[in-house]
Amino acid sequence: MVSEKADLDMDIVCAAAADLMSDVLAFAEPGSLLLTGLVNPHAVRTAEMADIVAIVFVRGKRPPPETIALAEEKGIPLVATSHTMFEMCGRLHRVGIRGCDISFALREKGAEGAVGNARRSGNRDARDHQASGTGL
Repeated sequence: MVSEKADLDMDIVCAAAADLMSDVLAFAEPGSLLLTGLVNPHAVRTAEMADIVAIVFVRGKRPPPETIALAEEKGIPLVATSHTMFEMCGRLHRVGIRGCDISFALREKGAEGAVGNARRSGNRDARDHQASGTGL
């Protein structure tokens, strides 16, 4: 646990895993748990904008003091693990936490807005998630 002043009494709707904060903004659902390797304050600002309830930093990454301070100010708990993002996704899935549903983003932004932009920019992950229906 990185955060010292964290309220852990929360409901986690789903988990989103990404290092690109634009993907988090496009596909995470409110109430999500975010897994990322991005440890700068931008991750906390993105989490706040996307109504993410907590952040797990993967691959042994530790956030700097300014990231911790911002997260505490915003009430977003921070956790760090040495596990890879893939491993953590699997562990969370095993205990019943589902991945965010990309159809949520499609409903909110419109199918062409969320995935169409990704298709035009060559974002293969978004196309793959759309085709498989797996979400993040």
